[in-house]
Amino acid sequence: MPDLQLFWSTLLTLFVILDPPGLLPVFLGLTAALPARERNRAALRASLVAIGVIAAFAIFGRYILDYLHISVEAMQVSGGFLLLLVALQLLMGAESGLGETDGTNVAIVPLGTPLLAGPGAIVATMLAVNRAGGPVGYLLVAAALAGAIALVYLFLRFAGGIRLLLRDSGTVLASRIAGLLLSAIAVQMIADGVFGMIAAH
Repeated sequence: MPDLQLFWSTLLTLFVILDPPGLLPVFLGLTAALPARERNRAALRASLVAIGVIAAFAIFGRYILDYLHISVEAMQVSGGFLLLLVALQLLMGAESGLGETDGTNVAIVPLGTPLLAGPGAIVATMLAVNRAGGPVGYLLVAAALAGAIALVYLFLRFAGGIRLLLRDSGTVLASRIAGLLLSAIAVQMIADGVFGMIAAH
């Protein structure tokens, strides 16, 4: 009998970590300069990048990190600094420069990674794989990951409707709020990584 508890626990954990509702103002801020079609393509690209990166780490993560002698805490610190740079651009009103190359840049970084495929989602999926205990469990974890990313894509795909409601002034305000949120997330990621390194030694 398939362990459906593994599926639901993994799905809910990933949904909470990915936080699609909280990602909406960030997505709107980063894609403010893009037309609707390119914004939708950016949502799809970001989702595909996220599921690809998380799946790769779920399968090969421990080997990759061990081979490169990289700790999860180091990933948190580096991801935090990357997010902090993006947050500063949003706060200073430079988000239009993030949308070059038809949204490909923002879809990969920072949306696809590290916002979606960040240390939290990667580690949670790796732990779920460790608990899977067999092929059926692996399939359940894969289905939970696909379901969580599908929910993220739906939130981002229909962010355009929210932008229409907010209008230009509301979108600018959302960009500034997103900058504040991202800066706080970035500092927290850096702090968690630093304290994790200290605890490990």
